[in-house]
Amino acid sequence: MSLKIINLRELENLLSGEIHFDNLHKSIYATDASVYRKIPLGVTYPKNIQDIKTLIEFATQNSITLIPRAAGTSLAGQCVGDGLIVDISKHFTKILAFDEHKKTITVQPGIIRDELNNYLKPYGLFFGPNTSTSNRCMIGGMVGNNSSGTTSIKYGVTRDKIIELKTILSDGSEVIFNEVNISEFNQKKTGNSLESIIYTLIFNELSNKEVQQEILKEFPKKSIHRRNNGYPVDELLRFELFGGENTTINIGKLLTGSEGTLAFTTEITLQLDTLPPPKNIMVAAHFNSIQESMEAVVTAMKHNLYTCELMDKTILDCTKNNREQLKNRFFVEGDPKAILMLEICTNSNEESSKFADELISDLKENNLGYTYPKLVNNDINKALNLRKAGLGLLGNIIGDNKAVACIEDTAVEVNDLPNYISEFTQMMEEYGQEAVYYAHAGAGEIHLRPILNLKKKEDVVLFREITSKTAKLVKKYGGSFSGEHGDGIVRAEFIPQMIGTKNYELLKRIKHTFDPNNIFNKGKIVDPYPMDENLRYEAERKEPVIQTIQDFSDSLGILRATEKCNGSGDCRKLPESGGTMCPSYRATRNEKDTTRARANALREFLTNSTQENKFNHKELYDVFDLCLSCKACASECPSNVDVAALKAEFLHQYYKENGVPFRTSMFANNVKWNKLGSLAPTFTNLVLNTKLTKNIMGIAPKRSIPKLAKITVYKWYKKHKNWLLKQPVKFGEIYLFIDEFTNYYDANIGIDTIELLTTLGYRVTITQHEESGRSFISKGILDKAKEKANFNVEFFKDKITKETPLIGIEPSAILTFRDEYLRLANDKNGAKIIAQNTFTIEEFIKQEFSKNNITADSFTTEKKTLKIHGHCQQKSLSGTEPTFQMLSIPKNYKVTILNSGCCGMAGSFGYEKEHYKISMQVGEDTLFPKIRNTKVDTIIAASGTSCRHQIKDGTKRISKHPVTLLKEALK
Repeated sequence: MSLKIINLRELENLLSGEIHFDNLHKSIYATDASVYRKIPLGVTYPKNIQDIKTLIEFATQNSITLIPRAAGTSLAGQCVGDGLIVDISKHFTKILAFDEHKKTITVQPGIIRDELNNYLKPYGLFFGPNTSTSNRCMIGGMVGNNSSGTTSIKYGVTRDKIIELKTILSDGSEVIFNEVNISEFNQKKTGNSLESIIYTLIFNELSNKEVQQEILKEFPKKSIHRRNNGYPVDELLRFELFGGENTTINIGKLLTGSEGTLAFTTEITLQLDTLPPPKNIMVAAHFNSIQESMEAVVTAMKHNLYTCELMDKTILDCTKNNREQLKNRFFVEGDPKAILMLEICTNSNEESSKFADELISDLKENNLGYTYPKLVNNDINKALNLRKAGLGLLGNIIGDNKAVACIEDTAVEVNDLPNYISEFTQMMEEYGQEAVYYAHAGAGEIHLRPILNLKKKEDVVLFREITSKTAKLVKKYGGSFSGEHGDGIVRAEFIPQMIGTKNYELLKRIKHTFDPNNIFNKGKIVDPYPMDENLRYEAERKEPVIQTIQDFSDSLGILRATEKCNGSGDCRKLPESGGTMCPSYRATRNEKDTTRARANALREFLTNSTQENKFNHKELYDVFDLCLSCKACASECPSNVDVAALKAEFLHQYYKENGVPFRTSMFANNVKWNKLGSLAPTFTNLVLNTKLTKNIMGIAPKRSIPKLAKITVYKWYKKHKNWLLKQPVKFGEIYLFIDEFTNYYDANIGIDTIELLTTLGYRVTITQHEESGRSFISKGILDKAKEKANFNVEFFKDKITKETPLIGIEPSAILTFRDEYLRLANDKNGAKIIAQNTFTIEEFIKQEFSKNNITADSFTTEKKTLKIHGHCQQKSLSGTEPTFQMLSIPKNYKVTILNSGCCGMAGSFGYEKEHYKISMQVGEDTLFPKIRNTKVDTIIAASGTSCRHQIKDGTKRISKHPVTLLKEALK
């Protein structure tokens, strides 16, 4: 029965899933990873097939379009539109069937590529196409774009792997597209169903000899396997009915790369491959010019390579400014203009080494390259991660000039690559451009990006002009203008030029037959939106002047700090991908709770708000609500989008108009209350852990309140100062920062630190400094935080030197000197000097151990097993490796670092009753299960006070600060 749905609210009642049409959701779904922006009508999360059918009927009745979206990492604007976004990433995520013998698997479109391969690995199988976004991109999106990635030279592209697509057509009918022979094909033509009409159209069009010749004449060379211009009708010519040799045809291959413009896919059956041979070596050949590296590709591809990837100097330079990727530069020698990553895989180390040496010898004989480091084991993964970060790293370019995606998807025959790149470079030089070159050299596809400022009209003109001229150049070489990223908005209007107007008219007839009412992803491939309209930024706009209390001059202001997010979606990676970012998304799987959404929402409102205080929007409060301020994005996001800093600034500005909530003030001023409470700690602890107190303070009933220590560190130090000063000093003086958490809650850890360092021969100096201000920062009360920062900088700037460093115990407190103080302090130079000489206790002990000032002789030889959980801010700003080195000093300590993500406590976040459930879910994502799986006698080390508390509440296990463990290990 037909349902006449009048509006979105009525539609909401008919869906099992969710629909949102508030300004927040519309703003965060207005962009993808492209340069485009269109505000949608709303965002839907369908739960089942019936929901999708209801959406199709609604779209038909109301003449709107449905924009399918998975991870939203599209570079060409495929996920941008003014209709309804249909996000399948939350509910369509299941593996439906797996046949190990046939090497096939059936999945829903929302399953993540790496998640799928993790499932397949025990069976020795994998899905071959491997994009740089593989830890968050979804199979549905890969089918929509016909993705390929680093492995295509050996394993082909997504279209090669399609066995069957289960779809819903524009009339709501369910149709399966798979391989059919001539008899079955002819049978499908009979009848009046939309499926029959589609098969009839394809027969009528492609059985025409003139049409066949026009396709063969105009489409890219057959030798180019990355070919994605429009609909792949050339693929269908392989069928014997249309002049080819294949006895079967699969219309599902026509849909692969169609960007959701023909049908809505709900199930995908894929052909799998056997995992590559296990013994691999990567040759990282360095070159003095891009042109030299292109010539080297031709030589290298004569060898049996599994990977042939390019990184240029621009990408490599961006890695210098990224905390996470800096450590992956270990193999870079000198200042190369380009590096080719050439991977060889065989079944033996000897054979791989032999082939690698032959490859290097061949390059040398042709005078190509200047050094050729060979990488093995995990070093290969590190190098590939460096390359994969390329897209996001381009967001690190400071200012309005950005590496723009418009011509980044061109593919030519490998032998044509040197000449093509030579002509392209000459063209760019004529424009005064030094483009970015990276990616899939072995497949003849280099991701080329001009550096443009799309906030300027003249560069928007260049945007079109460069794209147009590149299209002509690609056509000259018989190449593909869209290799793997799709046509989207940016390249669709060039399709007639690339495949000829007659073939383009054929595509239009196909689109109209599949989708006569244009409800599927309007404006893509056929009748496209203009490529230089609906841009993320309005050209020649008057840039808003945003005053902030923090110094964002490193990004040229807070607005540009938000604009660093280019939408690459690294913040959507799941726990099995490692790292910490983004814990709230991992817990909820909602786009709203990603780093990307927060940056995009803040950018949207700061840019377009008409309010005097542009931060004063409830939508922004909502989007930042579940941010744990873990700082993971500051290091793991390739663009270094520091959402913790953005959240703190937002809250500060928002509270100016709306006041500071009572509970927020209570938590922020914890030092004041703890100072009072410590006068009678036993009584205070008793009162705080009652239901009444928790209820009054808005604390979760199930959450335990940390207990105040019986004596503070300062009181203990005062009592023992004379004794401490009499102890022998071998290695000089350090200043120990007694943070507010250690002083009042974890005094035993502070005492352990003093005793440990004193025993090891250091003069520990403790002063009457101010609190770190961490609580004020996390709660957004930045005027108070600034006071603390200014006091501490002034207090320490003449005391802290290389010889007398500042050492801290609680990571979140001591690391304010290296992070937030640089944004808050008035004395920038003083803050920088202190930051350079400020260390966590783990970093300091590691350094002293490397100098032989601390040796294993001072510690026990008893055997113990220890597991380290790193504090989030410590992982972001320092790393867990110093903790590992420190705890490995005792000779028989077996130490490992848990890949445990975020604990979920995040200061006061986990205490707040409305956040308790999410807090515990974050812990359950990774940390809690790993701790429960350890043996009872395994010691858990955790530097963060919040982490230790969360571990206790979530697992009933006691964890200890590493400094306590080392102190206990003293002989």
